[in-house]
Amino acid sequence: MPDISVSAPEPGADITPDKPVVVLGGGPAGLTAAYLLARQGKAVIVVESTDALGGIARTTVRDGYRFDLGGHRFFTKVKEVDDLWHEIMKEEFLKRPRQSRIYWNDKFLEYPLQGVDVIKKLGPVELMRCGLSYLWAAVKPKGREDTFEEWVSNRFGKRLYGHFFKTYTEKLWGVPANEIRAEWAAQRIKGLSFFSAAKAAFFGNKGDKIKSLISEFNYPRFGPGQMWEEMANDIKAHGGEIRLNAPVTKLVTNSEGIVTEVVAGDQTLTPSYVISSLPLRATVGIAEPEAPVEVRDAARGLRYREFLTVLLVIKGQDLFPDNWIYIHQPGVRVLRIQNFKSWSPWMVPNDEDASIGMEYFCFEGDDFWNMKDDDLVRMAGQEIEKLKLAKAADVKFGFVERVHKAYPIYDEKYAERVQTIRGWLETNTKNLTQVGRNGLHRYNNSDHSMLTAMRAVDNITLGTHHDIWSVNVESVYHEEVHDSENPYKNDPETPAMDGPLASEN
Repeated sequence: MPDISVSAPEPGADITPDKPVVVLGGGPAGLTAAYLLARQGKAVIVVESTDALGGIARTTVRDGYRFDLGGHRFFTKVKEVDDLWHEIMKEEFLKRPRQSRIYWNDKFLEYPLQGVDVIKKLGPVELMRCGLSYLWAAVKPKGREDTFEEWVSNRFGKRLYGHFFKTYTEKLWGVPANEIRAEWAAQRIKGLSFFSAAKAAFFGNKGDKIKSLISEFNYPRFGPGQMWEEMANDIKAHGGEIRLNAPVTKLVTNSEGIVTEVVAGDQTLTPSYVISSLPLRATVGIAEPEAPVEVRDAARGLRYREFLTVLLVIKGQDLFPDNWIYIHQPGVRVLRIQNFKSWSPWMVPNDEDASIGMEYFCFEGDDFWNMKDDDLVRMAGQEIEKLKLAKAADVKFGFVERVHKAYPIYDEKYAERVQTIRGWLETNTKNLTQVGRNGLHRYNNSDHSMLTAMRAVDNITLGTHHDIWSVNVESVYHEEVHDSENPYKNDPETPAMDGPLASEN
């Protein structure tokens, strides 16, 4: 008998100019997906709600001064992502020195820790108390570890927790540390135990084995925005399309669970696939037909922390050598201060001025979020003077940038809510994939956000079956893995701090 079997269509064969892949959001994850698809000749359209690309990783430009919102050190153990960065940036990817300090108790502590500096600033008595507290935490039974406070105290001791974790973390998240889930601590405080920190402080960090102790990192000459500009240019050069000021207002799904329409701006698109970096709460909110009540309740329950940056141009060649300073100091509201000239000299258009970013965290709609820009600039000038880093009178000009839904909050019920939404998405939206930080409600850095997009593209074009939700899903993201190891596999060693605040983007 003749062979009448029909071979399966090639993966991605249904992607056509009339039915492109529609990418929701022009941040790192969305642009990565579009970049890879366009370079394969696939029809792709990116829709971005604002007039700028890059999301939380964008670069703002004002009068020739360039400001990196959030601060982004480009260092990763994921070779695929590192190769992609270098492919895009080429010679524009600079190797930059790392320097950070902690402002604590009216003193600056060097970070990475330096033995003599730690003894001098903490003093031998307090250092001994911290050491004894750590040793007690190491030998006593761990007990429950549901909260950030419990998780950190069990690994560092109550005294170090009180000095370097509690105040900063509560200012960052706006809630008591005993209400923050341990999963956030485990994911963000990584690669550096108290013992390894002390060893590195006194004997060095050979080979930059620990991410938290790297001495240099890559950085685009003109800030992260340069990377997104290059990606956007390449997407367009390969036939892809990017639409700005096109907020997504509707995702229409048929009875078979296929998204058939994406309404963005004033136009309706017919997608073959949808790759979404929209916040889970937003994805559920624009679904048609609407999600079941339990899914909508779960989505409404997801919480986010906003941040705003007061960007100041100040007279003076340079204020301090750090990329940023962590502010563990009561009496001021600022949590971190960036020095953009230390990121790259090309961020500042002259040799006479310095430019800095004063970072504050809040909830959208609260009094701080709604404060007038002029009042915020005035307050930031007063705080920079209070910290003795510059004089308020030397501020030439300033302005404010607000970032919505910058940090997904890991509260008591977030995991249950995410699981409810995930189950509904996987059943009812078969050609939609969520990627990125807000798309998965996971506090990913840029490298893992981009990796989720790379895996999503593989699934579409190669027919692979990567579980996007498993990228960086484990509670430990170690930076001490060997190059031959899976960079996001689970590792049995004790995780620790990625910088004293664990909030590098």
